[in-house]
Amino acid sequence: MSHLTTEKKASIFAEFGGKATNTGSIEAQVAILTERIAHISQHLQANKKDYSTHRGLMQMVGQRKRLLTYMQKTNLQGYRALIEKLGLRK
Repeated sequence: MSHLTTEKKASIFAEFGGKATNTGSIEAQVAILTERIAHISQHLQANKKDYSTHRGLMQMVGQRKRLLTYMQKTNLQGYRALIEKLGLRK
């Protein structure tokens, strides 16, 4: 069962994408990936030998990194605001 319910996704899209139906914005995609990465990281702390989930986690981290790199090149102020809001870097 997924930990991200439809209501939770809608609230994330509303917060980061501007409205609940704006699912394609880079900010919303990065926020969803960050939620999924955090959840899977907790799973992997308890299940250290779950290598297939670890591979999926690494793919998600790479996708988030690519999206953030694109955003940094196109919208630097939005990029800085997003990483501050999500608490990705110090």
